[in-house]
Amino acid sequence: MPSWFFRSLVPFILLLSSIFFLLAGIRFTNALWGLAVTIPLFATALLDFVQTRHSLRRNYPLIARFRWLFEDLRPYLRSYIVESDLDGRPFNKDERALAYARSKNEISTHPFGTELDVYSDEYEWLSHSIVPNDAVPEELRIMIGGPQCTKPYSAAILNISAMSFGSLGGNAIEALNMGAKKGGFYHDTGEGSYSKYHAKHGGDIVWELGSGYFGCRDADGHFDDEKFRATATLDQIKMIEIKLSQGAKPGHGGVLPGTKVTKEIAETRGVPAGENCISPVAHSAFSTPLEMLAWAARLREMSGGKPVGIKLCVGQPHEVFAIIKAMLESNILLDFIVVDGAEGGTGAAPVELSNRVGMPLREGLILVRNALVGAGLKDRIRLGAAGKVVSGAGLAINMAVGADWCNAARAFMFSLGCVQSMKCHTGDCPTGVATQDPFRQRGLVIGDKAERVYQFQKQTVSALRDIVVAMGLENPWQIRPHHLHERLNSAKSSSIDYIYPFLENRVLIEAPDDTPYAQYWAAAQTSSFRARPSVKQTLHDQDADP
Repeated sequence: MPSWFFRSLVPFILLLSSIFFLLAGIRFTNALWGLAVTIPLFATALLDFVQTRHSLRRNYPLIARFRWLFEDLRPYLRSYIVESDLDGRPFNKDERALAYARSKNEISTHPFGTELDVYSDEYEWLSHSIVPNDAVPEELRIMIGGPQCTKPYSAAILNISAMSFGSLGGNAIEALNMGAKKGGFYHDTGEGSYSKYHAKHGGDIVWELGSGYFGCRDADGHFDDEKFRATATLDQIKMIEIKLSQGAKPGHGGVLPGTKVTKEIAETRGVPAGENCISPVAHSAFSTPLEMLAWAARLREMSGGKPVGIKLCVGQPHEVFAIIKAMLESNILLDFIVVDGAEGGTGAAPVELSNRVGMPLREGLILVRNALVGAGLKDRIRLGAAGKVVSGAGLAINMAVGADWCNAARAFMFSLGCVQSMKCHTGDCPTGVATQDPFRQRGLVIGDKAERVYQFQKQTVSALRDIVVAMGLENPWQIRPHHLHERLNSAKSSSIDYIYPFLENRVLIEAPDDTPYAQYWAAAQTSSFRARPSVKQTLHDQDADP
């Protein structure tokens, strides 16, 4: 049959149906109700038939619309019908179910043995002891603040990672902070600044400063000392975090379109309402490692002596070593470093950056750990880990390779009710978490979700304690690389310290050429984040000149 027949078939059937109901309605009045269905469908089909924007709708009127319907339903259908317990990205069904169960204080045990393939190269495990130690403290906290800090902060071992007001709605921010207040853990503002929703319930706050300096910027977008001081000295603000990069989109700024810059967001960030809100790709307050540390020292002084640190996704190793060298040269120390991994998430990120730029958390964490230990600084600078932490085992694994504590973002979103619908960037979050839509936010009841935030953190830390008990250790900071084993293939496995290098104390100072990082250490310079050219590279560049 000719193609025009199929194109016109649906509109033709709907037209005939409308005529039928109209004629039937002459005798049977109730038949006219059929027109309420057929006429709108006919009008829609006719519109599809004549429009020129979408070829599928033009060729297959009305029917083609089911494509978009199933596209919208796809995440839910996949999650509830298609996926197995170990399928799904970024978080599989088992991981999401664990977060849901713990946030509701429900049973999170598992029957009939592990579903993991223990002989696959993805399997890893922690070594337990024949003599478990039940004397592990119930409360696990870490003191953050080096010798140059006058107001150190006692942090929980699991906290809420950076998520801005703007990417999350006000109800979500309130619920997170109320849960943090009850559980005694901190809530990172993200680069969108400290909002009235963060302030309302009094939970501990880490104020993140991104390149946009939101909440402490002048009219030109540059850092403003007095605006910073006014907020940083508040009792609720416990630490200051300089954001250098994030795992989901490292080295990328961002634009919040003016249509999404509401009055509340504008007031929080210190930008005009209704205008594009721009996060530059780089900071304007500094451009070199030494300048960054000098600025960090100013922030510490202006905040009243509170801990100041940085967050980054590791890219080029020499840049990390440049910061280390700058601290040794200037004697200005950061109080903490938070390493974000390439597996981290955000509301919206270019797919190329999300998929192909940035170092995964484990490699990044090991490199920064080695930089601190190798320079003899690890005892004075705390190391945090952020990136896809959802379980007590995840906490333990990160601590095995150098972390002092962990932050989680998406796991806490699950505790708020997130169903991983992948709608964060659209404003159409069905659970009211990642949206500014008042109607959608209505579904997120603050008090109820705050309790779930509290329970998730409490139960996850308790699970970490159970692991430490089973390992026969006194606390989680005793977990070492040799406790963590990874399968290399179905026939061979090894502890992680045989797979990755773990430097001894001060080896970068005393014998850098004996380490795997010799070339990166030599390339690092305190006056620039750019690499110092080696003799080999200089000769290569000369050869390349025309």
